[in-house]
Amino acid sequence: MIPLTAYSAAFFIALGGALALTPLVRHIAVKYHYVAEPRADRWHQKTTGLFGGVSIFVSMMVAWLVVSGLFFSYSQVLQPLLPVAIGGAAMFFLGLVDDITEINPQYKLIGQVIIASVLVIFGFQFSWFDSRTANLLVSIFWIVGITNAFNLLDNMDGLSAGVACISGFFLFLWQVIGTISPLTIPVQLMLSAYIGALLGFLVYNFNPASIFMGDAGSLFIGFMMACLALSETPAKTQASPFFNQLSVIAIPCLIMLIPILDTAFVSIMRKLFDRSIFQGGRDHSSHRMVAIGFSEKKAVIVLYVFAFLSGLLAMCLHPLDAGISWVIVTLYLILILFFWAYLAKVEVYSQDSNTLNRSSKTLLPRWIEIGYGQTLLSVLMDLILITIAYYAAYLLRFGGAIGQDFDFFIKSLPILYACQIFSLYISGVYQRLWWGSRLGDVAVYVKGVTGGTVLTMLVLLFLYRFQSFSRAVFIIYWAIILIFISFSRFFFRLLDEWVSRGNRNGKPALIYGAGIGGQMMLREIQTNSSLGLSLVGFIDDDPGKKGKKINGYPVIGNGRQLESVINQYNIESVIVSFQINGDEKKREIQQLCVRKGLDTKITRMRLILNP
Repeated sequence: MIPLTAYSAAFFIALGGALALTPLVRHIAVKYHYVAEPRADRWHQKTTGLFGGVSIFVSMMVAWLVVSGLFFSYSQVLQPLLPVAIGGAAMFFLGLVDDITEINPQYKLIGQVIIASVLVIFGFQFSWFDSRTANLLVSIFWIVGITNAFNLLDNMDGLSAGVACISGFFLFLWQVIGTISPLTIPVQLMLSAYIGALLGFLVYNFNPASIFMGDAGSLFIGFMMACLALSETPAKTQASPFFNQLSVIAIPCLIMLIPILDTAFVSIMRKLFDRSIFQGGRDHSSHRMVAIGFSEKKAVIVLYVFAFLSGLLAMCLHPLDAGISWVIVTLYLILILFFWAYLAKVEVYSQDSNTLNRSSKTLLPRWIEIGYGQTLLSVLMDLILITIAYYAAYLLRFGGAIGQDFDFFIKSLPILYACQIFSLYISGVYQRLWWGSRLGDVAVYVKGVTGGTVLTMLVLLFLYRFQSFSRAVFIIYWAIILIFISFSRFFFRLLDEWVSRGNRNGKPALIYGAGIGGQMMLREIQTNSSLGLSLVGFIDDDPGKKGKKINGYPVIGNGRQLESVINQYNIESVIVSFQINGDEKKREIQQLCVRKGLDTKITRMRLILNP
């Protein structure tokens, strides 16, 4: 019971310390003008005090030292992690100096490498590989990389502190799942203080933030997460050596996936647009979410959810069977890939900035832009989906343990690749734009998947007389791959609709007419952000449509109720979608607005085909 009591004490002392210390630090920062001023390459719009990292650092360290002295001896918890604490303090002061004097990024990086190298000397390093040199280099790269990842993630109110808190929580659970070692209690105790200090600070840092942590805080929390993650190795999973090694590497990466992903994403996008990686900017994942219509809070919460799911999957790698867990993780990573590919479409760079680098040194070859490149990417993604679906079918058929049937899986997989891709191509799947899928395409997907499945079975029948192959596997595979293919093609459209429904930044608009024309106008509003409209719903004179929903938007009433609907929902724009007598209906509504003194813009939808 002593560790549990100590963990609770460390958490609450750090939490109380951060809650009490942060307002004092904020007052001092503002009084002596240590503040973050609004800049073109920064997100915040008002002058905000810095030095929030001071309250995080002091609260955590005091809680850790006090509880260590009260409940444990020096050799139990202080001595094992003393190098981490000293390294964290050094990283904190490096960031504090940068907050005050703005150190050159290159000099700051050199300081981080030195601190990380010293820590590695004391034995804090991964043991992922047989080569000690490789372990040493990877450990230094990990510490410096994660430290800067949390620093770069500190680009919106509450984002870096919240993600660090979630990562710290799952890192704590990771120590619980792993085997008990001499470092388990020291790491969990420090994590308890770490989480408490972050939660206390987050009260003042969540949107709208009244204080920022600054580089002193972001470098410190990133460094501590990196070091505590490499302090221990989880218990050996019951799997083959390959899956076991892969799990050991994947667990800390999943726990800190969001800062790693955001840093990699920003680095790649800036490279593509020929911008300096060290240059500040409003092109992070959170900024792009706001650009497509999310509120700042919603963007941060979405990243919190991804951080939580990533940590949860990291915990699943240990208790679940290796095959099942890696199928789930792979599907999650594909979802991540799709979502961040959607964010990559968002235009965040001004037109006068350097356009996309088309030279030979760019990371995006020109063939990606033409049909061959798009087809190749589609085929590569489908190969991954086919592999997952076929493997999942075997797992479901044989109760999660493939065993000796794995040989048949490997023998038939290349045949399935060839038959399925050929069938998808013949069916016309690859002749359709991935971004523009519609409901009618489902029939094409069914045809392609069915043809590939049947063709594979026929080839296996011809080559092996279908001996030792399960028909049930192919039935299950057919259902799974159809879901995968369909979802992957409809993902971007579904995301478009979700974003447009959640976007309330535009002018409230109403569509008069819930027929085909109204639905066409709905699609235009959803996909054309330049209109600046946020659809509230429809009105229609057909009484049978009242109370119904069209693509999630309600039919609120009829033309006689137009005035009350405009007043109730503060409608600023009414769009007439009538194909017949549309001009007459437009004039009628305009006259109504003039009589009633309604400041509402009335427009009519027209379909124009220029020769």
